[in-house]
Amino acid sequence: MRHKSRTSKIDWLVFLIACTAVFLVAGLEAQASATVGQSAQGSEGGIAGWTQTGSDDENTLSAGEGVATVFAPPHGTTELYRGLQSVPSNLKAQGWTHIGDPDSVHGYVIDAYQGPSSGKTKMFFVTTPAGETLEYVHTLLPGELYNNSFDAISPNSQWMIAGEWETMSHLQIYPAPLLNHRTPRQGGSLRLAGYIKLNHKVNDIQGCDFVTQTRLICASDDDSRRLFPNEKPLLQIDLPNLHGTSVKGKVKDLGSIPQVSTCSGTFEAEGVDFDVSTHVLRVEVIAPGSCILTTTVYEYTPVGTRG
Repeated sequence: MRHKSRTSKIDWLVFLIACTAVFLVAGLEAQASATVGQSAQGSEGGIAGWTQTGSDDENTLSAGEGVATVFAPPHGTTELYRGLQSVPSNLKAQGWTHIGDPDSVHGYVIDAYQGPSSGKTKMFFVTTPAGETLEYVHTLLPGELYNNSFDAISPNSQWMIAGEWETMSHLQIYPAPLLNHRTPRQGGSLRLAGYIKLNHKVNDIQGCDFVTQTRLICASDDDSRRLFPNEKPLLQIDLPNLHGTSVKGKVKDLGSIPQVSTCSGTFEAEGVDFDVSTHVLRVEVIAPGSCILTTTVYEYTPVGTRG
């Protein structure tokens, strides 16, 4: 389902959890009998330039908002997931109730937080490899929306991309909190550095990640086909090297993000992650209807890559 305000998904999940006991006793049995011999509903899709290599199911409550690969020697590489249950109680008490698609570089993790729609700020939460945490708060500019669905850190660790909800002709560029010398060492305010000015409008971007220094892959939750031929298009955005000023970005529709489930209804595209060590691209989709507690993570490798 598409959410102009993300609260509708939260409300639906809370309602679903409250009804879980009854649902497990009656609903699942009915669903199982109804789907015996029935194939999964939806579309497999196809992503230009990428080969699907597998998929995994995760719990939406702990993984339905985003995913990031964290490399922190000597512990190696881990997959970090974020969901509604990932918001710490102290941040929730401050009004930061929604967590977005995170990103990580050199063992540092940056989470994107948003508060109520009436708020005037958004927040980026840094966790260092040593476990120290810092808050960086951005004050909304005139006309800027409060949404904070994702962050993507440039491979050189100096710049961070974020975005707003609804139809936009730009993405935002910030100095990467803590990692860029322009930002305070102990947390504090975070100013916008510029925009990626897109040559084609995009809608409801839920997650992005860099696959090269000058290329982003982003997940759009747009079903309308008004902007692109595909439902929930996976988008490629090519741009020049970032230097802290506005740049132009060229958008390309790579194809529809898969929508496959035994349940019927509207899916929701979510986080994107690229593991630079394995060249594996991950894209998340929340299943519809009574399967909403399942988030499927699809994995891709570039065409021509040998396993």
